[in-house]
Amino acid sequence: MPQINENYLKLEKNYLFINIAKKINAYIEENPEKKSNIIRMGIGDVTLPIAPCVVEAVKKGAEEMGVKETFKGYEDSGTGYDFLKEAVAGYYKSFGADVKPEEIRISDGAKSDCGNIVDIFGDDNVVLITDPAYPVYVDSNLMNGRKVIYADSSEANGFCAEPDYNVHADLIYLCSPNNPTGAAFNTAQLKAWIDYAIANKAIIIYDAAYEAFITQDDIPRSIFQVEGARQCAIEICSLSKTAGFTGMRCGYTVIPNELEVEASDGTKVSIAQLWGRRQGSKFNGVSYPVQCGAAAVFSEEGREQIKVNLEYYKENARIIASTMDKLGISYTGGINSPYIWLKCPNGMGSWEFFDLLLKEANVVGTPGEGFGKNGKGYFRLTSFGDRDATIEAMARIEKLLSK
Repeated sequence: MPQINENYLKLEKNYLFINIAKKINAYIEENPEKKSNIIRMGIGDVTLPIAPCVVEAVKKGAEEMGVKETFKGYEDSGTGYDFLKEAVAGYYKSFGADVKPEEIRISDGAKSDCGNIVDIFGDDNVVLITDPAYPVYVDSNLMNGRKVIYADSSEANGFCAEPDYNVHADLIYLCSPNNPTGAAFNTAQLKAWIDYAIANKAIIIYDAAYEAFITQDDIPRSIFQVEGARQCAIEICSLSKTAGFTGMRCGYTVIPNELEVEASDGTKVSIAQLWGRRQGSKFNGVSYPVQCGAAAVFSEEGREQIKVNLEYYKENARIIASTMDKLGISYTGGINSPYIWLKCPNGMGSWEFFDLLLKEANVVGTPGEGFGKNGKGYFRLTSFGDRDATIEAMARIEKLLSK
């Protein structure tokens, strides 16, 4: 009889959003007439269509696949086509980050790389994760039996956790702008984490999936804009929220050429080489038509077109934030982030507030408790919905909480 990986038995039985779906389905089963009235602001899925120039690029790529002379099979490298890596490098250059095309690995999105990157690290590593956190960071490491420790993100520090030199970590997960809290590290705060990582000979796994929502000048778009990052950081990004690729699946991971660790025999080992070896064994790359579409995102025309969608979601965030202001509810996010992380009113618990909104306002959000202990008493709303639905949801919440 095969043995199972019993670390899986230590995880919550269901992924957070599966539990939310079960609650919604149970409510609909009891109240079928309410099904069409429910406004979903929980899962961070986009609702606007792909930019026109991206659609045309995907079509062209698909057409090329139907012609013998331009047909593409397996990629030679498996790390992405050069035309896309050069486009991504150009994007980084536009906001002052020095990233070379050969340091970029194209992926099917940030979620998978955030979970898979730890395959190249030993199970004895201590992993530090800010709390609250995107569940993938925690689950991926618990699945391998690694020790996970936490750095508190709380109201006291503006949900921007600070390093503690009394605590040692080997791997550090940071996300900025943060999911779920919407808080974003400024340059000084990121520099503090970089200094900590260098002092501990640790590596930062930096999730920059929401960088396109940054509006403030003192908030870095990339960790590689900050001195010292190339010595200690891996950056993972995605086109899911930047360009609406949640259904297309494309992202990229940046590993500096100089990033190395020391093996048990004292030899220096390239992190990029290890990741390339892992991906070569377990990943066959992103489809050619999708990479064509991704390259169009970074064209001048593409940036202008996706800017329209980003502004739409940013305005939704402003609408949500304005409602919180009216109700006197404290929150973070909504400025550099598509998420609003609010303190549940009247001392309510996260799931208690979830049930209240679902049953009394037919609005769905995400209980903060699902993101860690510091999420207790907090709630996440997403700005990725339809504009009219967002306005209607806020009107319902305002009416409910003003009683």
